[in-house]
Amino acid sequence: MMLTRLKAKSERKVAKQICKVVLDHFEKEYSRELGDAWHTVRDILTSPSCWQYAVLLNRFNYPFELEKDLHLKGYHSLFQGSLPYYPKSMKCYLSRTPHRMPSERHQIGNLKKYYLLNAASLLPVLALELRDGEKVLDLCAGPGGKSIALLQCAYPGYLHCNEYDSLRLRWLRQTLESFIPQPLVNVIEVSELDGREMGDAQPETFDKVLVDAPCSNDRSWLFSSDSQNAACRISQRRNLPLLQIELLSCGRGCACNFEHVTGRRKKTMLVP
Repeated sequence: MMLTRLKAKSERKVAKQICKVVLDHFEKEYSRELGDAWHTVRDILTSPSCWQYAVLLNRFNYPFELEKDLHLKGYHSLFQGSLPYYPKSMKCYLSRTPHRMPSERHQIGNLKKYYLLNAASLLPVLALELRDGEKVLDLCAGPGGKSIALLQCAYPGYLHCNEYDSLRLRWLRQTLESFIPQPLVNVIEVSELDGREMGDAQPETFDKVLVDAPCSNDRSWLFSSDSQNAACRISQRRNLPLLQIELLSCGRGCACNFEHVTGRRKKTMLVP
């Protein structure tokens, strides 16, 4: 079965190595902030097999065989009837036991069948309640997971994906190329602007704005292989709150008819 083959391939991969510099920093920082709860958080943080990954199926190259295998293996559909907005075109599955499928390899000209992401990543996407024809800005789009998820929900009239970091920008372009057919790519614009300048560049332009601002990303860089780079990121963490506020402010300036959202009112901007 397709899922069995993918699992075997995943198990052959070399286990991730924890970066001691980062873990020592976490031990000092989080044991003070979280107290006894840190021990539980630490166990999950240092065990990738315990992380909850979602399998988001690509409606533009739908994997019927894989979906069947997922059902047989006990995967369940995400958000079954629990949200006011959950488009039928978005198909996402979770495993009932700790497990992660391997990522598909990028191949020019071939669309991937699924995208792996944390299930919580879909909440801000769904909260935007995207409709066909709307103009959307993904302000900090790299590596592209939320942009892909948005396109599983509806066909926007225009999608602007912005990413300032050059490495994440290359990843974003490759992600879009791997999941989106050419006709839809024509309504997508990719830029490499400082997100803090977008408010002045395109004021009140978009119906919906998604601001997935840079964060500490503890889970990812705990397994960094570059101790020197890890130490640098530790020092940069203290600047993140100000950057996040600035990006939020600019995202607000890009949204037309911005309103503070309460209850189930229509959202024009959302920040994860």
